[in-house]
Amino acid sequence: MNHSHSIFRFIIAGLCVAALSGVVPANAQVNVTQHHNHASRDGLYIDSAFTPAAAANLARDLNFDGTISGDVYAQPLYIEGGPGGRAMIIAVTESNNVYALDAADGSIIWQRNVGAPVPADDLMCTKFDPMGITGTPIVDLASRALFLDAMTTPDGGKTKKHFIFSLNVDTGDTNSGWPVDVEATATYNGMTFTAGIQQQRPALGIADNILYVPYGSMGDCGLFHGWLVGVPIDNPASVTAWATSAIGGGIWGVGGVASEGMNPFITTGNTFNTGGNWGGGEAVIRFQPGPIFTGSPTDYWVPVNWLNLDNKDWDLAGSGPLLVDVPGATPSNLVVALGKDANAYLLNRENLGGIGAPVASSQVSDRNIIQAAVTYRTKQGTYVAFRASTTALSAFRITATNPPTIASAWSVSQAGRGSPFVSSTDGTNNMIVWVVGADVGGDQRLHGFDGDTGNVVYAGGGANELMAGTRRFNTGIVARGRTYIANDNKVYAFVAPTATPTPTPTPTPTPTPTPTPTPTPSPTPGVITLSAHGRRVQERHTVDLSWSPVTSANIDIYRDGVVIATVPNNGAYKDFIGVRGGNARYTYKVCEAGTQNCSNQVTVRFGGPPR
Repeated sequence: MNHSHSIFRFIIAGLCVAALSGVVPANAQVNVTQHHNHASRDGLYIDSAFTPAAAANLARDLNFDGTISGDVYAQPLYIEGGPGGRAMIIAVTESNNVYALDAADGSIIWQRNVGAPVPADDLMCTKFDPMGITGTPIVDLASRALFLDAMTTPDGGKTKKHFIFSLNVDTGDTNSGWPVDVEATATYNGMTFTAGIQQQRPALGIADNILYVPYGSMGDCGLFHGWLVGVPIDNPASVTAWATSAIGGGIWGVGGVASEGMNPFITTGNTFNTGGNWGGGEAVIRFQPGPIFTGSPTDYWVPVNWLNLDNKDWDLAGSGPLLVDVPGATPSNLVVALGKDANAYLLNRENLGGIGAPVASSQVSDRNIIQAAVTYRTKQGTYVAFRASTTALSAFRITATNPPTIASAWSVSQAGRGSPFVSSTDGTNNMIVWVVGADVGGDQRLHGFDGDTGNVVYAGGGANELMAGTRRFNTGIVARGRTYIANDNKVYAFVAPTATPTPTPTPTPTPTPTPTPTPTPSPTPGVITLSAHGRRVQERHTVDLSWSPVTSANIDIYRDGVVIATVPNNGAYKDFIGVRGGNARYTYKVCEAGTQNCSNQVTVRFGGPPR
């Protein structure tokens, strides 16, 4: 294949450098397009408003309406640049209602019902009544498309369908070529997808311009399989699917599909009646785009005691894969898996290893782990925080050693079933781990804890901060100085107070001679060198970026003046644009996250059709 490419190198000059305060540039967009904010599923949100002092005084915005209709198990999304320039909160419900709310006041911008949900009486082994949209949707900003899976019935429950929808995020209109009927299009090795016995709980993902939708079961009932369905965003008629060969192996962890940009990663649950032959369950699997499973041991990992995990219903799929980079560790690019066996596993992301021992493992809880985890890095190290069943919020550190190991960090008693999320003022400092005391046994309040120590930062607030209708596994988001949480029939907004400076008294002026102005020295410009290399991957435009030197922990990636990603500072990023052929040009720069300390701009051009 012939690749068109351009390489540009410049040294930045004349740049006004801002302090590492975490302040988002005024012209930057802040969008939450998917579960836990990034494809790695790290759950990290950078917002300069969330200092510990401000977080301690978090208060619910009582003027935020947020009224919706239906039970909610999905995380809300935050999308800027909506109708009239308004920012939007996207929320979905089990009644198959989709809402775009004004992020400022919670009023409805648009709403859409995508079909009748299925009553529980017409389903097997489910506590969802009705069942409609369960998994967290995802937005592709380039096409302004919102993707979701809805379980629907055209005849009151007799016929069950899973439809994958693509809606215009600004209007709610269904995009051309959608929805996709999963049962009519998904097959693998002679198996066909049966909509009536499969549940879509995990979050959806996008990698290399392909939408990935994972499926599990309804309470381990029926002859179900773990399914991963891939739908090209620009060609929904071309569906590719994979399924476990054994019965069971559901993909049900709420975190869903993780990705480093090209390859989707999933975890699977327990299988049945295998005869001792592994059939896809209790695994971490990396797929090639499609999804295509190579079967190579480099592309999957299964613990040696997988059959014992099967027999005890100790699913490895309880939390979903978490992609974690640990600078200084060997290997440093890791997958973290957390299971119902209360263990944490570290895996080499570049070579998962087949059936065998992990890079490291440790029992990190005395309870099942079945909520999505988060990861963040401070000056103290790289952390993973997770909810241990209904009783505790805990964190461990991953050591920067050869090989990396797992070290206990902190644990606090905190009842409920919400999944955590994390805020930071700049990507390194003031880490606060947030969690809702959700569902049965919880206090229906938001709580915040210091990411290094576990000390209480926010204790739930007062009478106004009590929330109704919280659901297990659900999680909140952070955007523009606010936290948003979607619960049954309502989205709640919490505001971090902004400090008001004490006014300085103006003294009576005394006439003095006018001094000769002394020129103010210009700040020393940052020296960030950005290089870009354009190529085609499966005929789609792809740009490899690399930069040096940068000292901050996270980097904002700009394409054509808009932040498209905030990523750990690994010195490189692959932008899988997904456009096929044609003439195109893309202009890039990178900045230390939340600052205007940026690199030179680099333009990459693609010309002519692929050959």
